[in-house]
Amino acid sequence: MTALTDDNGRQLWVSAVRPGRTSEITARRRDKLTARLRAAGLGAIADLGFVGLDDSDPEADPAVITGYKAARNRRLPRSQKLSNKALAVVRAPVEHGFAHLKNWRVLSKVRTDPKWATALVRALLVLTNREVAR
Repeated sequence: MTALTDDNGRQLWVSAVRPGRTSEITARRRDKLTARLRAAGLGAIADLGFVGLDDSDPEADPAVITGYKAARNRRLPRSQKLSNKALAVVRAPVEHGFAHLKNWRVLSKVRTDPKWATALVRALLVLTNREVAR
């Protein structure tokens, strides 16, 4: 699930729920996602699951900013570790927004059509924002 949050981590929008093992990267074509972000003048901060998403045009500003992954045989240099730490600080409010949404334990037992799960998640998003604002 992809979400749009404000600077404080309050979720403003969530994408449609995808079935089972479907990954966000495989579900959408990479070029299409970055082209949409660039066309809208937006950027995204993503977790390490999106590494390599924005490698298509090295001359363009990145539309999706991700951290660095260490390989089995190569440790990250200090500069990349510091970059990952700075990115984690920016991502923390977003992760807190997802944590608030996951407090609704009904999501762990959802075994239904993705269309209905999307409606449920969006309804819980409204309730979560109301509860956090209280």
